Amino acid sequence: MLARDRERLSDTRRRVNVMPLGAAALAGSSFPIDREALAKSLDFEGVTRNSLDAVSDRDFAAEFLSACSLIMVHLSRLAEDIILYATTEFGFFELDDAIATGSSLMPQKKNPDSMELVRGKAGRVFGNLLGMLTTLKGLPLAYNKDMQEDKEAVFDAFDTVMSSLRVTSIVLTNISVNQVALGGYMNATELADYLVRKGMPFRDAHEIVGRVVVRAIDNKTQIEEMSIEELRSFSELIETDVYEALSLEQTLNTKSQVGGTARQSVAAALDRAYQSLHE
Repeated sequence: MLARDRERLSDTRRRVNVMPLGAAALAGSSFPIDREALAKSLDFEGVTRNSLDAVSDRDFAAEFLSACSLIMVHLSRLAEDIILYATTEFGFFELDDAIATGSSLMPQKKNPDSMELVRGKAGRVFGNLLGMLTTLKGLPLAYNKDMQEDKEAVFDAFDTVMSSLRVTSIVLTNISVNQVALGGYMNATELADYLVRKGMPFRDAHEIVGRVVVRAIDNKTQIEEMSIEELRSFSELIETDVYEALSLEQTLNTKSQVGGTARQSVAAALDRAYQSLHE
């Protein structure tokens, strides 16, 4: 998501980096200036092609705010995951004391304040975008004083996004991942896939595994803890190799396509991420 955000900002800059100098108030300059030569000397990629549009255009501001809003959507969703999975109920993550605060009431509680603030700041940036669009929607062409409102929205969004990115980066370098047991019948789909690989149609496998899970719940056990005789009572296609298929390692590593959870896929994704950052 953040890679797409960076691409959007680069694309936005390309449209921003055109020189309006020479448009004057609305109709262009009467002095014989070479706009293209000026643009080149000032490191612009081009010049505006319509003077009236040049002074009335705020697309660049709205587009920048839109890109900022998407960044905040992504940071907010990441923050929500971290907040949720750091709770005692999940226990996937442990927040370092550097990025958490103590509860004002409960001595044992860690509050993920940093991520809650990032999540909350998203609404602020969305408001800047909506405010900008609302300001622009009824304006006639050429400059109108209403447009001075663009500065506060753009600068505030920039500051908010930059601080949110920095905070998120600090959080991600001060978070640890706890070992999590398989549990929760998360390998049920793997059992269905196992039966499909044995030649059973998936819809039949889906139904059978559903009954296996019901039995496991009734017996307060996990699928991989059930005896081979009990598993075979649901399908004679099930053999002793099913336990290997139901293991955590195998459950992860069978998802070996690009973007999957297999170790080699994750390692390749990390390599691509590092390469992208290096470039």
